[in-house]
Amino acid sequence: MITGTRQPDSSGRLVRHSLGEGGSVSPFARPLSPGRSTPAEPGRWDTPAELGVRLSRRQRLTRRLQFERTYAQQRRFVGRFMVLWCYTGKDAALRLGVVASRRIGPAVTRNRAKRRLREAFRLNRPGFQGQMDVVLVARPAVIKAAWGDLVQELNRLAAQAGLSAVGEKFHDF
Repeated sequence: MITGTRQPDSSGRLVRHSLGEGGSVSPFARPLSPGRSTPAEPGRWDTPAELGVRLSRRQRLTRRLQFERTYAQQRRFVGRFMVLWCYTGKDAALRLGVVASRRIGPAVTRNRAKRRLREAFRLNRPGFQGQMDVVLVARPAVIKAAWGDLVQELNRLAAQAGLSAVGEKFHDF
C-alpha cells in the first residue's frame, strides 16, 4: 500500500492512510523552494494584533453615531490617498475610525486599504496632539501608494487638522 494517499478501506470508501509519525500529507502539497528549510521565517508575518500593539477599543471609533457626528461637523482635509475628517467636541478623544467604500474594490482590497491606514495612524499616534476623533476615508490610490508617501500624506493632513506638533519627526519607514 502507498502511504499518504487515498486508498479504499474495507467498505470501499476512499480514506487517507497515515504516514506514521509524520502524519498525513495533502495530495496537493508542493515541495519547498530550493534553499528553504521552512515555509516562512518565524515572525515574518506577525501582524500588529499578534504583537499586541493594535489600537485599543478606547482608541477606536466603534459606533455609527461617532462616525455621523464626525461627518456632521464637516471638518475635512482631502488628500490623494485619503480624506481625513475630524471632530472636536467635549467628548472627543484621539480616536480613529477607518472607512473604505465599495468603489475601492472587493472586500480583500478594502480590508487591505483599511489596514494600511490604521497602521500608519497607529505608528504616528504618539506624535499627534489634541483631543479629536479622526475618520480616515480610503481613496482608490491608497492601495498602490508607496508606504512613505502614504505616511507623509497622513502627517500633512493631520497637521492641517491641528493634530500634530510643528517639526515633529514621524515614522515614514
